[in-house]
Amino acid sequence: MRICYILLSPTFGMHQYTADLANRVVRDAPGVAVHLVTTSNYPADRYVPEVQVHTPLTSHNTGLALSSLRLGRLRAVWQCIREIEPDLVHFTGPHLWNVALLHRLRQAGIPTIHTLHDLDPHQGARGGGLLHAWNGLVLRLADSILVHGRTYAQRLYRARAKVVYTPLLHLFVSHELDQTLGQQAAAVNPGEPFILFFGRLEKYKGVNDLLTAYAQLRGVFTANGQPEAVIPRLVLAGPGRLHDLWVGSLPPGVEVRNRLVGDAEAVDLFRRCSLVALPYVDGTQSALIPAAYYFGKPVVVTRVGALAEYVEEARTGLVVEPGHPASLTRALYAALSDPDRLAQMGLAGRAWYEQQREQETRQLWQLYRWSSADRQRSAARGEWQIARGK
Repeated sequence: MRICYILLSPTFGMHQYTADLANRVVRDAPGVAVHLVTTSNYPADRYVPEVQVHTPLTSHNTGLALSSLRLGRLRAVWQCIREIEPDLVHFTGPHLWNVALLHRLRQAGIPTIHTLHDLDPHQGARGGGLLHAWNGLVLRLADSILVHGRTYAQRLYRARAKVVYTPLLHLFVSHELDQTLGQQAAAVNPGEPFILFFGRLEKYKGVNDLLTAYAQLRGVFTANGQPEAVIPRLVLAGPGRLHDLWVGSLPPGVEVRNRLVGDAEAVDLFRRCSLVALPYVDGTQSALIPAAYYFGKPVVVTRVGALAEYVEEARTGLVVEPGHPASLTRALYAALSDPDRLAQMGLAGRAWYEQQREQETRQLWQLYRWSSADRQRSAARGEWQIARGK
């Protein structure tokens, strides 16, 4: 069996997601040949060497930019896919060319799966109409759709039959570090008194709400007679224009690492923090919640997109309404003022991760078996062909 993953943009997060899928197929199914068709400037350290990588183009955008319509290398991408002769193709990230490739693959009788990460644009993002139009074409052309939120699966069930949901569970590390973490069983560190916000500093992620809530949180600790030394800090770790999100001086106790954070530093932050905060005012889903659980840390998230689906309320974390700093303050104080409860939530989160990982693997293999069976039925009817020379 040959599985071909297609990701035609260099977007780091999408490659982290794709590598998690491809690397696990290599690990769990030694008899399966795993191919990746991607851009020449992809992050190679995310993939195990057994993944056979093909780079028929060079791309510098997220895939849905209009500049992606340049068709000069599309023929080379299609030729590359034909030469692989895949049993199924899984598109793991967006690109305007995906629609044309899905059409050609359907004509050739090759089963396709397409992950849809966002059904709607993020707050403040441009090109919302393009995203909806592109999603609509993908929904019509792909044989199966994979989403990472039950709410999105339910929304798409009305539009098509083959929609599969799994949680989004990939980590943010290279394959070598991932192997090391697995060998160490990601030993849970009780943590230090600091709140971690991790990722790009963008408007839709509610950074200003978190800073407002943190300033209020310090006031609550002080009013309850807690000395400065025990008041939790706040670490903002990630690139972005913070001055566009917060005017004036930052509250005392805030540490900003305003840059792309490397793997080792990220692991250190997740291991040492008390909890991870995702105060988003908009969003779809986030692998950062399962990442926090992997390291035995609870989360405080807002009720946007599918974020709340990843939280067992008061057991693995707390959920608050978006855009409401006072509620965020209360949740942070409730968690941080009770270290024993915090530790219990962290352990429950780790147990959640282990259970969901097993379930996700089963669901993915079921999806791949469905697709493979579709291919075999097509071949039996004489419909299977890869149109060499066409």
